[in-house]
Amino acid sequence: MDAEGYCDSFQFVYGDRLGCEVQHLLLTKNTYAPEEIEDTILSADLIYVGGGNTRMMLDLWREHGVEPLLKRAYASGVVLSGMSAGSICWYEYGHSDTETFDTTGDRIYIKLKAMGILPGIHCPHYNEDNREADFLKMVQGMDTTGIAIENHCAIIYKDDGYKVISFREQAKAYKIQKINQQMIVTEIEEHAEFNKIANM
Repeated sequence: MDAEGYCDSFQFVYGDRLGCEVQHLLLTKNTYAPEEIEDTILSADLIYVGGGNTRMMLDLWREHGVEPLLKRAYASGVVLSGMSAGSICWYEYGHSDTETFDTTGDRIYIKLKAMGILPGIHCPHYNEDNREADFLKMVQGMDTTGIAIENHCAIIYKDDGYKVISFREQAKAYKIQKINQQMIVTEIEEHAEFNKIANM
């Protein structure tokens, strides 16, 4: 659903402290005309997507025509960002705990089709619960690269470059590939400058 706590935090930092104009698009609580959604997305300089039920979010976006608008925003140079579900959504696929929202007990992970702006399958919160082992199995069954990020770490993509930033020394990002039937996990090292995505 719409996490108003995210909105309050974002308003406090970006609006109250930094003086930016902040708008929130709350698709489960409010009703918008299509042109309102389009104007909100395409007039933004930066779009931030919070966490939550990734499948519900993507379904709502498709229902309201948000996905093609986000792709248009990206093509025009708008910064797209987010965490958790808001990190998964930009990749081709996500390692998602969406099923856990409907059950009790152990976390259940599924491969979820996302927007495809970034290639591969993505796993946020890589150092939580049993995500690492489950993600390795998921990538093993696919013909694509896995990008995993631990908490307190992020990857910034810009044009054909990328860089990793971490807010705790032990927080890491990883590339996971199946090569000659072996699962290879490589740390994506943190650098001050952007590196070529082709060399990731």
